Amino acid sequence: MSTKSGLFSDGGKIWMKLWEHISQCFCKIHPHYALYIGSRKVRKNWWRKLLVAWIVFWILISFGILWCMSSQAVEKRKEALASMCDERARMLQDQFNVSMNHIQAMSVLIATFHHGKNPSAIDQITFASYTERTAFDRPLTSGVAYAARVLHSEREQFEIQQGWTIKRMDSVEQTPVHEDEYDPADLEPSPVQDEYAPVIFAQDTVAHIISIDVLSGKEDCENVLRARESGKGVLTAPFRLLKTNRLGVILTFAVYKRDLPPYATSSERIEATVGYLGGIFDVESLVEKLLQQLASKQVILVNVYDTTNLSDPISMYGSNILNDGMRHVSDLNFGDPFRKHEMHCRFKLKPPWPWVAITTSSAILVIALLMGQIFHATMNRIAKVEDDYHEMMELKKLAEAADVAKSQFLATVSHEIRTPMNGVLGMLHMLMDTDLDETQEDYIRTAQESGKALVSLINEVLDQAKIESGRFELETVCFDLKAILDDVLSLFSGKSQEKGVELAVYVSDKVPAKLVGDPGRFRQIITNLMGNSIKFTEKGHVYVTVHLVEEAVNLMDVEMESPSNSTLSGLPVADRRQSCAGFKAFSQEESAPMFSSSSTDQVNLIVSVEDTGQGIPLEAQSRVFTPFMQVGPSITRTHGGTGIGLSISRFLVQLMKGEIGFVSLPQIGSTFTFTAVFTHGCCNVNDQKSQKINNQLNSISLEFREMRALLVDPRPVRAKVSVYHIERLGIHVEVVRDLDKGFFSVNTENSIPNIVFIEREVWDKDLALSTLFLNKLRSLDCKVTPKLFLLSSTISSTRAISTGSSVSTPSVILKPLRASLLIASLQRSMGIGNRGNHRNGELRTLSLRNLLRGRKILVVDDNLVNLKVAAGALKKYGADVVLAERGKEAISLLTPPHHFDACFMDIQMPEMDGFEATKRIRDMESSFNNRIHNGELSVEAYRNISTWHVPILAMTADVIQATSEECLKCGMDGYVSKPFEAEQLYREVSRFSHTVLYEIP
Repeated sequence: MSTKSGLFSDGGKIWMKLWEHISQCFCKIHPHYALYIGSRKVRKNWWRKLLVAWIVFWILISFGILWCMSSQAVEKRKEALASMCDERARMLQDQFNVSMNHIQAMSVLIATFHHGKNPSAIDQITFASYTERTAFDRPLTSGVAYAARVLHSEREQFEIQQGWTIKRMDSVEQTPVHEDEYDPADLEPSPVQDEYAPVIFAQDTVAHIISIDVLSGKEDCENVLRARESGKGVLTAPFRLLKTNRLGVILTFAVYKRDLPPYATSSERIEATVGYLGGIFDVESLVEKLLQQLASKQVILVNVYDTTNLSDPISMYGSNILNDGMRHVSDLNFGDPFRKHEMHCRFKLKPPWPWVAITTSSAILVIALLMGQIFHATMNRIAKVEDDYHEMMELKKLAEAADVAKSQFLATVSHEIRTPMNGVLGMLHMLMDTDLDETQEDYIRTAQESGKALVSLINEVLDQAKIESGRFELETVCFDLKAILDDVLSLFSGKSQEKGVELAVYVSDKVPAKLVGDPGRFRQIITNLMGNSIKFTEKGHVYVTVHLVEEAVNLMDVEMESPSNSTLSGLPVADRRQSCAGFKAFSQEESAPMFSSSSTDQVNLIVSVEDTGQGIPLEAQSRVFTPFMQVGPSITRTHGGTGIGLSISRFLVQLMKGEIGFVSLPQIGSTFTFTAVFTHGCCNVNDQKSQKINNQLNSISLEFREMRALLVDPRPVRAKVSVYHIERLGIHVEVVRDLDKGFFSVNTENSIPNIVFIEREVWDKDLALSTLFLNKLRSLDCKVTPKLFLLSSTISSTRAISTGSSVSTPSVILKPLRASLLIASLQRSMGIGNRGNHRNGELRTLSLRNLLRGRKILVVDDNLVNLKVAAGALKKYGADVVLAERGKEAISLLTPPHHFDACFMDIQMPEMDGFEATKRIRDMESSFNNRIHNGELSVEAYRNISTWHVPILAMTADVIQATSEECLKCGMDGYVSKPFEAEQLYREVSRFSHTVLYEIP
């Protein structure tokens, strides 16, 4: 077992070293790959030479492992053979020593009982019987005999006494006989010699040697003489035993007539010798018996040799066939220092094939070859990747060139379309200010809407191009969320009133008044979603809500418990909860902290746009956000559109770190919900300027502070929206469900309202009751009669009220409600200040001619149409406009001192573009400012202005981000994109003047 574990342990170490080497090779492939990617070195043949060297190296390693493991197997085989051979030699030697000791003991017995007694106590019968009974103590002897020492003078008497003649032994050797042919009587008498050693006692197995003189044989004579001289047992050389004709040896001990001292001399021993006791060993039989006792007898072959004469060893056992294979020699010590014996062992069978070594080396070679194949495939792959890389780089260059060409094409097309569209829309807007009949006004409005639709299409295509090129970026400015939503409501108010669709916006009180983000892109998302809802809704409502994400979860739980018809218009809607079911803010409890305000500055909004339109078919809902995809061809023909508005909205939502989703039920409606992340408040000077503009509503709403209003509306959701807009003016609102409760409310002296708002459907439900309620208000005993307003969502119902009722009808406010509309309506009805006249449902806050009066503005553009449009728009607000067609003219006109308050400059102009002109103007202003500060120029000569900086605003048809950045880089203060409207120019000028901005219808 120890041999096997050692073998496997060595093999395991080899495998571990091999695996480490393979791992290192794998680790080196990737850096090598990265080193040569993109170069031409991969194409060289160095790696082929490396591959050949790799294969040759591992072939040598495999043969080395085969040789090493085969050598280990041979060594283990040698060790096993040595162990078995030594074990057999040790057993044979031990058993021989036992027999030798017993024979020596018998010599003492004979000396005591045969020679020490007279008459002798031992005869042949006694000796034969004793030796036979004690044969088991001598397992290696085949017989024991005793030969007495007889001198020549005693021979005759000895022969008479024994009754036989002493026979010679050498005649037996000359004529060997088989056991069945042997007869002692045929032996010759021993020749005359000084002394004789005839056998007188013998074991029955060797009784045939009685009367034979052992001194007559050459080997026995030498053996006997050495035995009596040394006093130890001596062995004869192997010889053929009498009668058995088998190889054997004789162990001889001298028998002395008295005890001798340990250091007796040879002569003393010879003189005291009286006989010789010999034990006959049949070597072949003895070794065979020994091997039969071992279970592994058949595993090895054993040979026993007498190697006293090294040049001519005598084989005592085994075949003499030479074997060049593995063998082992074990020394045998039979107690005779003169005689040398050895046991030679060899395996009976040839050694087996070293399958473990062959398998291991083959496996390693196969792995190495596989590694070579992997390396070969890898390098080929690298070469292919290199080719593909260069090909892709070429394609990338072509794609980039195509992208640049596409961007340039889009910019050029946009510029070339926007420039004439600026003239078209500008002239149409100026034409609207002239005296026109209704038909002409309708034609002009239609033309304006078509032009705006074309501009919107161009903007969407440009946005999609920005998204594809990865150049889309968001602004970070302070804005008023409610003001933006009011603007979007104003944009779609006409369409909703024509369709009779209820359009409403509600913003939670928890949403901050001021946010920091990109108001333009937020407006674009709301406009896209609300525009789709208005487009596909023929009845019911479109409802926009804005909440904080933190309060949205609880709000949705409340909506689950409300009735299904508790909506803005009373019609069923799609469940808003499903539109945001996949949002991270609601799908996992752990993700809620991610959407919650991690700091005091972060604001997480969730916006929903709900409608009761025709819904989106189930099969089309999976491609809603796919660019240029339509729900179906019939939808496209009926409503039009490019199909990229929602895809752009989703991209914008993602830029705002939010998510967007929807739920839609055919013939029920759709609800789109998205989240967006903003921050609190205004934090810099430029944002504060924008904040001052949007604070005008707060100053106007002070006129309505502490007023009380009564709202009659049976629908809770619609009433909540109305209350939201009315309370923005600082008015306290009480809500009742019908006119009966309204009577009770106005009869209370302590709670007489200043204003009463009644929903149109409540007023039309019972005209008699409505008239009675109106008379009740007029008869109230108070200083100022409460003002009554009807809230209506359609133009047709308003006209019906004015023509179908004989009584004095109340004022009508057309929905959608917004703060500016309520202010204008209340100011007109209550006579608070002279605020101008009402036009198209809106109230001018000041006379337009007075807004920019006294302001001198320079307009620079090489296009005469754009000059006319800009001049007409600015003169509409009372500004003094100076026109210039070249950049050099602008530099001359704006050289200090001058009297211009602002400058609108086109970018693309011949001879000198707007960027270069602006840079030169800024350099010129900087030079004058430095000279004034250094005292080189007099401040009085330059209108007492120590720092000259005229606001320069770009007028550009390029709306890409690079153009905007270039405008700011060259020193411009802002830009106005073409086509522009008069109000845009007014707003930009008002940012740099001391006039207060008013809402322009």
